[in-house]
Amino acid sequence: MQATQRTYPVEIAGLKRELPLFRVASGVRIAVLNILGDTALVQAAASGLANRLAVLDYGVLVTAEAKSIPLVHALSVATGRPYAVLRKSYKPYMGDALSATTHSITTGDEQTLYLDAKDRDLVADARIVLVDDVISSGSTLEAMRKIMDHAGAIIAGEAAIMTEGDRSDWSEVIALGHLPIFDDDEAAAD
Repeated sequence: MQATQRTYPVEIAGLKRELPLFRVASGVRIAVLNILGDTALVQAAASGLANRLAVLDYGVLVTAEAKSIPLVHALSVATGRPYAVLRKSYKPYMGDALSATTHSITTGDEQTLYLDAKDRDLVADARIVLVDDVISSGSTLEAMRKIMDHAGAIIAGEAAIMTEGDRSDWSEVIALGHLPIFDDDEAAAD
């Protein structure tokens, strides 16, 4: 008999979801927000973030591949601003790309992000907002910051559907909610 998947309930922009808890390290679990295919949640989150970003002066949205692509697309439609995606692999058509390395908490591996030449022109000297679905360890955010700095972009803000971990680490991030990190005892207690 298969054990029941433990979940953590959240409400995002008026929609309720049960996020599955997954072990990412010995004794540590996170609630995983996977927005891929959840059109209603993507649209609601984009609308909520668009309202919160209205106070900022910016011209371009920037995200990292892959789960946050539907979010940044919907946010682009909602705000009328273009977006760029930092890719996880280099392709020859990307030209003179900039890159930075990050360590993902969800995959446990190092990843390199690339800004292609086309999008490099889009962000150069632009005021940009970095967008992610969930900001947890901050390593992806740090890699995005490095690339934007090298590209000559000005970071006007950072936004996510959720932040995770120590809430005080993300006080400057515009987010719709916050997720705790669970130890195995906490995850078993729910």
